[in-house]
Amino acid sequence: MIVLGIDIGGSGMKGALVDTRTGERISERHRIPTPPDRKPESMAGVVKQLVDHFDHKGPVGCGFPTIVKHGVCISSGNLHKSWVGVNIKELFSEATGLPVTVVNDADAAGYAVMNYGIGKGKNGLVVIITIGTGLGSGAFFNGELLPNFELGQIPYKKYKKIEEWAAASAKEREELTFKKWAKRFDTFLRYVELLISPDLIILGGGTSKNFDEFEDYLTIQTPVIAAHLGNYAGIVGAAAAALHQAPID
Repeated sequence: MIVLGIDIGGSGMKGALVDTRTGERISERHRIPTPPDRKPESMAGVVKQLVDHFDHKGPVGCGFPTIVKHGVCISSGNLHKSWVGVNIKELFSEATGLPVTVVNDADAAGYAVMNYGIGKGKNGLVVIITIGTGLGSGAFFNGELLPNFELGQIPYKKYKKIEEWAAASAKEREELTFKKWAKRFDTFLRYVELLISPDLIILGGGTSKNFDEFEDYLTIQTPVIAAHLGNYAGIVGAAAAALHQAPID
Protein backbone atom coordinates (compact mmCIF):
# COMPACT_ATOMS: atom_id res chain seq x y z
CA MET A 1 0.00 0.00 0.00
CA ILE A 2 1.24 3.49 -0.86
CA VAL A 3 0.69 5.93 2.02
CA LEU A 4 1.60 9.59 2.35
CA GLY A 5 3.58 9.88 5.58
CA ILE A 6 3.70 13.31 7.20
CA ASP A 7 6.00 14.25 10.08
CA ILE A 8 4.64 17.35 11.81
CA GLY A 9 7.00 19.47 13.88
CA GLY A 10 7.02 22.86 15.50
CA SER A 11 9.19 24.35 12.73
CA GLY A 12 8.46 22.19 9.69
CA MET A 13 5.92 19.76 8.24
CA LYS A 14 7.52 17.11 6.02
CA GLY A 15 5.96 14.47 3.81
CA ALA A 16 6.85 11.69 1.39
CA LEU A 17 5.16 8.75 -0.28
CA VAL A 18 6.00 5.43 1.38
CA ASP A 19 5.60 1.83 0.25
CA THR A 20 4.36 0.30 3.51
CA ARG A 21 5.28 -3.23 2.36
CA THR A 22 8.97 -2.37 2.50
CA GLY A 23 9.15 0.88 4.47
CA GLU A 24 10.92 2.57 1.56
CA ARG A 25 10.22 6.09 0.37
CA ILE A 26 9.14 6.20 -3.24
CA SER A 27 9.33 9.99 -3.52
CA GLU A 28 11.58 12.79 -2.39
CA ARG A 29 10.73 14.45 0.89
CA HIS A 30 8.84 17.74 0.64
CA ARG A 31 8.98 20.23 3.49
CA ILE A 32 6.74 23.22 4.22
CA PRO A 33 7.44 25.50 7.21
CA THR A 34 4.97 25.16 10.06
CA PRO A 35 2.73 28.27 10.10
CA PRO A 36 4.01 30.81 12.64
CA ASP A 37 0.71 30.83 14.55
CA ARG A 38 0.77 27.00 14.89
CA LYS A 39 -3.02 26.97 15.00
CA PRO A 40 -5.26 24.08 13.87
CA GLU A 41 -6.72 25.68 10.74
CA SER A 42 -3.36 26.93 9.49
CA MET A 43 -1.64 23.60 10.01
CA ALA A 44 -4.51 21.70 8.41
CA GLY A 45 -3.98 23.92 5.39
CA VAL A 46 -0.36 22.82 5.17
CA VAL A 47 -1.38 19.16 5.36
CA LYS A 48 -3.66 19.86 2.38
CA GLN A 49 -0.73 21.49 0.55
CA LEU A 50 1.39 18.39 1.12
CA VAL A 51 -1.37 16.13 -0.21
CA ASP A 52 -1.75 18.36 -3.27
CA HIS A 53 2.01 18.46 -3.85
CA PHE A 54 2.11 14.68 -4.21
CA ASP A 55 -1.28 14.53 -5.96
CA HIS A 56 -2.04 11.78 -3.47
CA LYS A 57 -5.45 10.07 -3.40
CA GLY A 58 -4.93 7.38 -0.78
CA PRO A 59 -4.42 7.05 2.99
CA VAL A 60 -2.41 9.60 4.96
CA GLY A 61 -0.51 9.00 8.19
CA CYS A 62 0.62 11.87 10.45
CA GLY A 63 3.05 11.94 13.33
CA PHE A 64 1.96 14.77 15.64
CA PRO A 65 4.18 16.43 18.29
CA THR A 66 1.82 16.12 21.26
CA ILE A 67 -0.22 13.52 23.12
CA VAL A 68 -2.93 12.11 20.83
CA LYS A 69 -5.77 9.95 22.17
CA HIS A 70 -8.24 8.43 19.72
CA GLY A 71 -7.29 11.12 17.23
CA VAL A 72 -7.84 13.98 19.71
CA CYS A 73 -5.11 16.39 20.87
CA ILE A 74 -4.76 16.12 24.66
CA SER A 75 -1.89 18.56 25.17
CA SER A 76 -0.79 21.52 23.06
CA GLY A 77 2.93 20.93 23.60
CA ASN A 78 4.84 23.61 21.67
CA LEU A 79 1.83 24.33 19.43
CA HIS A 80 -0.95 26.88 19.97
CA LYS A 81 -3.12 26.27 23.04
CA SER A 82 -6.24 26.11 20.86
CA TRP A 83 -5.17 22.60 19.77
CA VAL A 84 -6.32 21.09 23.07
CA GLY A 85 -9.50 19.07 22.51
CA VAL A 86 -9.31 19.24 18.70
CA ASN A 87 -10.01 16.01 16.84
CA ILE A 88 -6.91 16.13 14.63
CA LYS A 89 -7.97 13.09 12.64
CA GLU A 90 -11.29 14.68 11.68
CA LEU A 91 -9.75 18.10 11.01
CA PHE A 92 -7.10 16.75 8.63
CA SER A 93 -9.53 14.32 6.97
CA GLU A 94 -11.96 17.16 6.24
CA ALA A 95 -9.15 19.39 4.94
CA THR A 96 -7.81 16.74 2.56
CA GLY A 97 -10.88 14.65 1.73
CA LEU A 98 -8.79 11.57 2.51
CA PRO A 99 -8.62 9.03 5.37
CA VAL A 100 -6.05 10.31 7.87
CA THR A 101 -4.49 8.49 10.82
CA VAL A 102 -2.80 10.60 13.51
CA VAL A 103 -0.42 9.33 16.19
CA ASN A 104 2.07 10.87 18.58
CA ASP A 105 5.34 11.56 16.75
CA ALA A 106 7.40 9.33 19.07
CA ASP A 107 4.91 6.52 18.45
CA ALA A 108 5.37 7.09 14.72
CA ALA A 109 9.13 6.72 15.07
CA GLY A 110 8.46 3.55 17.03
CA TYR A 111 6.35 2.15 14.21
CA ALA A 112 9.29 2.70 11.86
CA VAL A 113 11.84 0.89 13.98
CA MET A 114 9.48 -1.96 14.96
CA ASN A 115 8.22 -2.62 11.44
CA TYR A 116 11.26 -1.94 9.28
CA GLY A 117 14.26 -1.52 11.59
CA ILE A 118 16.20 -3.18 14.35
CA GLY A 119 13.06 -3.75 16.44
CA LYS A 120 11.37 -5.97 13.87
CA GLY A 121 10.50 -9.34 15.40
CA LYS A 122 11.40 -8.22 18.95
CA ASN A 123 8.85 -9.41 21.52
CA GLY A 124 8.16 -8.47 25.12
CA LEU A 125 8.07 -4.83 26.24
CA VAL A 126 10.23 -2.78 23.89
CA VAL A 127 10.67 0.96 24.50
CA ILE A 128 11.98 3.29 21.80
CA ILE A 129 13.42 6.54 23.16
CA THR A 130 14.20 9.38 20.75
CA ILE A 131 16.87 11.72 22.10
CA GLY A 132 16.46 15.24 20.78
CA THR A 133 14.97 18.51 22.02
CA GLY A 134 13.00 16.31 24.38
CA LEU A 135 12.94 12.62 25.24
CA GLY A 136 10.22 11.07 23.11
CA SER A 137 9.22 7.50 23.83
CA GLY A 138 7.16 4.80 22.18
CA ALA A 139 6.32 1.45 23.77
CA PHE A 140 5.44 -1.82 22.07
CA PHE A 141 4.37 -5.10 23.67
CA ASN A 142 4.86 -8.11 21.41
CA GLY A 143 4.90 -5.72 18.47
CA GLU A 144 1.66 -3.90 19.41
CA LEU A 145 1.77 -0.17 20.19
CA LEU A 146 0.96 1.08 23.69
CA PRO A 147 0.05 4.70 22.81
CA ASN A 148 1.40 7.88 24.40
CA PHE A 149 4.07 6.39 26.64
CA GLU A 150 5.47 9.86 27.41
CA LEU A 151 8.31 8.87 29.74
CA GLY A 152 10.14 12.15 29.20
CA GLN A 153 7.31 13.84 31.14
CA ILE A 154 8.36 12.30 34.47
CA PRO A 155 8.85 15.15 36.99
CA TYR A 156 12.41 15.44 38.32
CA LYS A 157 13.65 17.65 41.17
CA LYS A 158 13.14 21.32 40.25
CA TYR A 159 12.21 20.48 36.66
CA LYS A 160 8.64 20.11 35.46
CA LYS A 161 9.79 17.09 33.44
CA ILE A 162 13.00 15.10 33.33
CA GLU A 163 13.56 15.72 29.61
CA GLU A 164 14.38 19.37 30.42
CA TRP A 165 17.40 18.05 32.34
CA ALA A 166 18.39 14.93 30.39
CA ALA A 167 17.57 15.51 26.71
CA ALA A 168 20.09 16.41 24.01
CA SER A 169 18.93 20.03 24.24
CA ALA A 170 20.22 20.16 27.83
CA LYS A 171 23.58 18.80 26.68
CA GLU A 172 23.85 21.55 24.07
CA ARG A 173 22.49 24.32 26.27
CA GLU A 174 24.90 23.58 29.12
CA GLU A 175 27.74 22.48 26.84
CA LEU A 176 28.07 19.13 28.64
CA THR A 177 30.56 16.46 27.64
CA PHE A 178 29.11 13.12 26.61
CA LYS A 179 30.23 11.69 29.96
CA LYS A 180 28.45 14.35 32.04
CA TRP A 181 25.33 14.24 29.91
CA ALA A 182 25.29 10.42 29.88
CA LYS A 183 25.10 10.37 33.68
CA ARG A 184 21.89 12.39 33.44
CA PHE A 185 20.51 10.19 30.68
CA ASP A 186 21.41 7.10 32.71
CA THR A 187 19.40 8.51 35.62
CA PHE A 188 16.43 8.83 33.29
CA LEU A 189 16.90 5.24 32.08
CA ARG A 190 17.06 3.99 35.67
CA TYR A 191 13.65 5.56 36.31
CA VAL A 192 12.32 3.87 33.16
CA GLU A 193 13.73 0.52 34.26
CA LEU A 194 12.30 0.91 37.77
CA LEU A 195 8.83 1.92 36.60
CA ILE A 196 8.14 -0.45 33.71
CA SER A 197 10.95 -3.08 33.57
CA PRO A 198 11.27 -3.18 29.76
CA ASP A 199 12.86 -6.12 27.95
CA LEU A 200 14.72 -3.89 25.51
CA ILE A 201 15.39 -0.17 25.05
CA ILE A 202 16.09 1.14 21.55
CA LEU A 203 17.54 4.64 21.18
CA GLY A 204 16.68 6.91 18.26
CA GLY A 205 17.02 10.60 17.48
CA GLY A 206 20.13 12.49 16.43
CA THR A 207 22.16 11.70 19.54
CA SER A 208 21.77 7.95 19.01
CA LYS A 209 24.27 8.28 16.15
CA ASN A 210 26.92 8.87 18.83
CA PHE A 211 25.92 5.85 20.90
CA ASP A 212 29.50 4.57 21.06
CA GLU A 213 30.51 7.78 22.85
CA PHE A 214 28.16 7.29 25.81
CA GLU A 215 27.24 3.60 25.83
CA ASP A 216 29.87 2.77 28.47
CA TYR A 217 28.36 5.24 30.93
CA LEU A 218 24.95 3.54 31.02
CA THR A 219 24.49 1.34 34.10
CA ILE A 220 21.03 -0.22 33.75
CA GLN A 221 20.52 -3.98 33.40
CA THR A 222 18.09 -3.69 30.48
CA PRO A 223 19.78 -4.13 27.08
CA VAL A 224 20.15 -0.81 25.23
CA ILE A 225 20.82 -0.61 21.49
CA ALA A 226 20.84 2.16 18.88
CA ALA A 227 18.09 2.25 16.27
CA HIS A 228 19.87 4.04 13.41
CA LEU A 229 16.46 5.34 12.36
CA GLY A 230 17.75 8.00 9.98
CA ASN A 231 16.11 11.30 9.10
CA TYR A 232 12.96 9.79 7.64
CA ALA A 233 11.77 7.66 10.55
CA GLY A 234 8.92 10.03 11.39
CA ILE A 235 7.59 9.97 7.83
CA VAL A 236 7.99 6.21 7.39
CA GLY A 237 6.53 5.50 10.82
CA ALA A 238 3.53 7.77 10.21
CA ALA A 239 2.81 5.83 7.03
CA ALA A 240 3.12 2.54 8.93
CA ALA A 241 0.71 3.86 11.57
CA ALA A 242 -1.91 4.45 8.87
CA LEU A 243 -1.52 0.85 7.77
CA HIS A 244 -1.75 -0.60 11.28
CA GLN A 245 -4.42 1.64 12.78
CA ALA A 246 -6.78 2.10 9.83
CA PRO A 247 -8.77 -1.11 10.50
CA ILE A 248 -9.61 -0.08 14.09
CA ASP A 249 -10.15 3.68 13.65
